[in-house]
Amino acid sequence: MPISPARAAACDILLRVDAQDAYAAELLHASRYAKLSRADHALATELVMGTLRWRSLLDQEIAKRCSIKLEKLDPEVLVSLRLAAYQLMFLDRVPTRAVVHESVELVKRAGKRSAAGFVNAVLRKLTTSKTHPGVSAAPKTPLELSGAFAHPKWLVERWIQEFGLEFARQICSYDQKIPQLCVRLTDAALEAALENQGIKFAPAFLLASARRVVEGDLSRTRPFREGQISVQDEASQLVALLVGEASSVLDCCAAPGGKTRIVAERNPSARILAVELYPHRARLLRKLLQANSVHVIAADARHLPTGGLFDRVLADVPCTGTGTLARNPDIKWRLKADDLLDLQARQLAILQAAMQRVAPGGRLVYSTCSLEKEENVEVVEKALSVDRSFRVLDCREQLNQLGNEIVWTNIDSLTNGPYLRTIPGVHPCDGFFAAVLEKI
Repeated sequence: MPISPARAAACDILLRVDAQDAYAAELLHASRYAKLSRADHALATELVMGTLRWRSLLDQEIAKRCSIKLEKLDPEVLVSLRLAAYQLMFLDRVPTRAVVHESVELVKRAGKRSAAGFVNAVLRKLTTSKTHPGVSAAPKTPLELSGAFAHPKWLVERWIQEFGLEFARQICSYDQKIPQLCVRLTDAALEAALENQGIKFAPAFLLASARRVVEGDLSRTRPFREGQISVQDEASQLVALLVGEASSVLDCCAAPGGKTRIVAERNPSARILAVELYPHRARLLRKLLQANSVHVIAADARHLPTGGLFDRVLADVPCTGTGTLARNPDIKWRLKADDLLDLQARQLAILQAAMQRVAPGGRLVYSTCSLEKEENVEVVEKALSVDRSFRVLDCREQLNQLGNEIVWTNIDSLTNGPYLRTIPGVHPCDGFFAAVLEKI
């Protein structure tokens, strides 16, 4: 019996995630997997994302039945065991025999034939745990929460300290579920065209212009392939709306371009400069935007090769992404506490450079998709302590000014002090932070 294309792809992707710090979501949409059938691609996605979401719990169950410490196993062997454990514990419709057989074959395919018997023996023991053990009681400690929801303990401890135990539990629970796809739709004709191609939408929770995809494969539609529409979380859309209306806009870290497109859509006659550090991503950005008003350059936002001031500046800076773990579960296992201060230095440098490009009376939106204070409030406060020509505007007022564009009724829950803050699980979206600064 040959190895299924889905399991082979999932194994290869998980190995690259571990060895190269690659991102699973990007690998799943790489050209080498474009020839997978729709069913195989869906299964590969389920296997990759599910294995990454529950990795620590899978390792715990494997270790109970393994005579060798997991860190001593070859990567190919450990990944094959994790894939099998996820299927045995979480997927009811997958035949046990097929899981065990193909996992053994994956090890052989990787040139680890001598480990085939070992893998078979471990998985035979694991077949008694066909379903996920579940959360038997409400976790009350960081260790219990970490174990029940497969999150690093150090990260859970931070969230309990910052948000409290109940919010931390909601974050962890949200991260373990497959998030619904969300898009921005303001064109009735485009919405009708997508519905004619089998896509069924439902209203979103935060924004009137957002839609949740509840049925159909958006990636197979012509508008998606042609770049007329893209997936974008509601919180990300909300950050872009905070930029407001202007005659000139600088987007400092523009890729992948969702926020830039919203800014351009709302400011069709504005002069918009979109900056992306990496040339290949800048090329993709040009293809996505396809707007005459947007000029895209590949450059470092900290050292722009062009001059001039702008009415609005968006600095959606590179960050840990801890607010997006439901979509990017691999982040949990590569992130270290020391990374926070390293990133903070870079974020602060980008923000300070961006502040130099704001015209008098203009505004700057600083944002991240992180839940960590080191990347959010601390960066803003450090920048303001050096440059006192800015003041922080209250995001409640900015959100209220969006009027009917926001359908979420509890505006206060979207803010923390003067800042925008969405929390996964507490809100039905990714975790974002935003500060609106005005040049005095």
